[in-house]
Amino acid sequence: MALPILKSATACADFGRTVQPYLSQLNDLPRQIYQSATDLQALKAIYLNTNPLVSAFAFSLFLVPIFLVISEINRNYSQVDRVWGILPTVCNLHYVAYAHAKNLPTQRLNSLAIISVIWGGRLTFNYWRRGGYQVGSEDYRWGILRKHINPPLFFIFDVLFISLAQSVRESPVTPPVLLFSVTMPTYILLLSSTVVKADIPDIIFSQLLLGAIFLTFTADQQQWDFQNAKKFYQSTAKLPAGTAFTARDLDRGFRTKGLWALSRHPNFLAEQSFWVTLYAWSCYVTKSYYNWSGAGAVAYLCLFQASTWLTELITAGKYPEYKVYQERVGKFVPSLMGEGVADMNAEGERKRK
Repeated sequence: MALPILKSATACADFGRTVQPYLSQLNDLPRQIYQSATDLQALKAIYLNTNPLVSAFAFSLFLVPIFLVISEINRNYSQVDRVWGILPTVCNLHYVAYAHAKNLPTQRLNSLAIISVIWGGRLTFNYWRRGGYQVGSEDYRWGILRKHINPPLFFIFDVLFISLAQSVRESPVTPPVLLFSVTMPTYILLLSSTVVKADIPDIIFSQLLLGAIFLTFTADQQQWDFQNAKKFYQSTAKLPAGTAFTARDLDRGFRTKGLWALSRHPNFLAEQSFWVTLYAWSCYVTKSYYNWSGAGAVAYLCLFQASTWLTELITAGKYPEYKVYQERVGKFVPSLMGEGVADMNAEGERKRK
């Protein structure tokens, strides 16, 4: 049996009943797939007879050595970045497809599937327009890290974090695995569909997820507009026609207007809020204050804390006024006690003297 028999909402969040009994399936899954590789009906049977959480986890583990080999051969460590907006969507669609195949109620999951596609499409589009899919494109932070970490240690870092953590990033461990872990609450939503009917609160959670996507899109678009204006200004010494930015804004080097006047990383805030909201949704349907699937969201938050720290360290070293900006504006959540950026120009001039 691939799914547990549950009779209450709270049971859907019971790790001992919904996850632990199925972990042993992971051991034999590679052999089963190998022996049935040319038999579509047998592969379908394996899919339906394997717990969907286990199969999603197995898929993320399968990707780890692929990302590792490609990154080491090309000496390019942004392989996981290229599928950052794709893997979580694939995992969520997998849960939805499994529920349909098992004839489970899917009203709640269907809405999440649409939202996941929107989330992944937006993120992938933004990565594409920034040149992320161009040959040789790599996150600038990896190059800086390589300068400070010797090759053997960086290889270990690649194995433990870049290739493993980021793919499971949507799982409780790390990037393919980390990307798997953030979707774990969807497994709980799948289980709850058999005992908890979809209701108005489910619509509210769906709207909150869409709101987080809209906020991320708005913040990224504002940053895109600023960077394009800055690039034009630096190459021509002229302000773009119709721009809302002043020469002072562009000389500063980083955006401080719009959502960026309230938060130093409004896009990161919205991105983290998306997965925290999905986790909160799983808590609601199981009538619990917390459950095991929150490990993925926590890992995601920790990842953003670390990457944002590195990003700001680099930015502060590049732009003198950024430290003033850090003092006045909250990193993620808007600061009620902060001074804001209205007088930042004068403050920046004073600190440089």
